[in-house]
Amino acid sequence: MSKQPKYQQVADALRREIDNGTYAPGDRLPSEAELATRFDASRNTVRSGLSLLVSQGLVTSSQGLGYEVRKHEVFELNASRFENLTFPQNGDAYSTDVMNAGRRPHQTFRVEMTPTPEYIAERLKVEAGSRSVLRFCHRFVDDVPWSTQATHYPDWLIQEAPRLAEPGDIDEGTTRYLAGRGIEQVGYADEISTRMPTPEEARLLEIGPGVPVLLWTRTGYTTERPVRCTVTTFRGDLNRMNYEIGDLSARNENDAK
Repeated sequence: MSKQPKYQQVADALRREIDNGTYAPGDRLPSEAELATRFDASRNTVRSGLSLLVSQGLVTSSQGLGYEVRKHEVFELNASRFENLTFPQNGDAYSTDVMNAGRRPHQTFRVEMTPTPEYIAERLKVEAGSRSVLRFCHRFVDDVPWSTQATHYPDWLIQEAPRLAEPGDIDEGTTRYLAGRGIEQVGYADEISTRMPTPEEARLLEIGPGVPVLLWTRTGYTTERPVRCTVTTFRGDLNRMNYEIGDLSARNENDAK
């Protein structure tokens, strides 16, 4: 006999059935009464097991509608070519990747002058609290919140690239705009981490209980110094990142066979 609490046994059994496809994304789970009969458990015990699955981000609950397996339509981002100026683009890199996947991009912008947070200032090698331009994007894929992107540019850069401080989108993308002004980023330092969302992040990205965020911090460098730091916050359940490093011709040859 299992030593696990009964509610844990209920959660584990349902999790296995979600994993093996018995209940697919979007499917509604049996009612609490039906599960109580199946597992020979009280409805409170079943409810506790279901609540555990909700906290783990596997199912959602709606008043009067029961429990549903969370939908996971994952979008894949190729981070190694995201700002590659030789890669064909239709607009900026985000719009290009989304449209290449056969999906629909949409984003809103906010541009403001703001004191530079300490963790950004360390990466830009400027004084904490000094003025920087913040370009903030709220991005969607097929009208579903996908990510937020906060990019800080040091104040000294604005004289050389004044459009950075103007409201609204830069159609060709900021990386191409800067390159056109002679400010070409030749190297990037990436940092990847995960954590649970802040209340504001959960609101903007419509994140349910138990779903973490993926944080991608990229600092862009010219040959002389850092020129920007971007923190992209992704929904952890709807995104996957990959990098392509080195010679991958063998993979392409194998794909052709």
